Amino acid sequence: MCGRFTITHPNEALAALFDAVPGNDLPVAPNFNVCPTNSVAVVTSAGGQRRLRAMRWGFIPTWYKAPNDGPLIINARADTVATKPAFRAAIRERRCIVPASGFYEWSEGDKGARLPWYFTRADGQPMALAGIWQRWGEMDTVAIVSTEAGPGMAQVHHREPVVLERTDWPLWLGEAGHGAAVLIQASAEGVMAPPFRVGVAVNSNRASGPELIRPVAA
Repeated sequence: MCGRFTITHPNEALAALFDAVPGNDLPVAPNFNVCPTNSVAVVTSAGGQRRLRAMRWGFIPTWYKAPNDGPLIINARADTVATKPAFRAAIRERRCIVPASGFYEWSEGDKGARLPWYFTRADGQPMALAGIWQRWGEMDTVAIVSTEAGPGMAQVHHREPVVLERTDWPLWLGEAGHGAAVLIQASAEGVMAPPFRVGVAVNSNRASGPELIRPVAA
């Protein structure tokens, strides 16, 4: 699962990394507490051209009459993304990449306390999170694909976002033919750095600033 993430890399750096043309309405970076319904930078590909575009994090199915007409959809489960009516066209035709510098996940502490952990790639590079997108009215919306947790994540939570490797980007974006379903899997051991606890300030969607990713004693 992925319910909050960070983007500390500048938009120009992301555009260069993904060889994408940047839009002129991208959200301001850095953001140490990207929350659902925020505008996020997303990589799409069409006609041999990649673009870095702004989208609303919160996938809106075509039949919603308003953005809040049903549940807020920020993740799409790997086991149902190809069959659920909300997602099945998007997973075939509108796959994308959501760049993230890291993401948060929560474990349960004493008396139900929510204890936040921070995850990054071991190599320090931005994460390329697998996503699907949907146009709703005049707005593009996105969800992050999640799967069963792998070895780098299972100690904290039972699900994790699908993290794509650089060699997988063309297949996920539809540039290298069919067969992207094989990429929907947990990260291999060693891809993610050991997670560390951060302060509970990030439990609030109003919190901001680099201190949110400062390690604290577990």
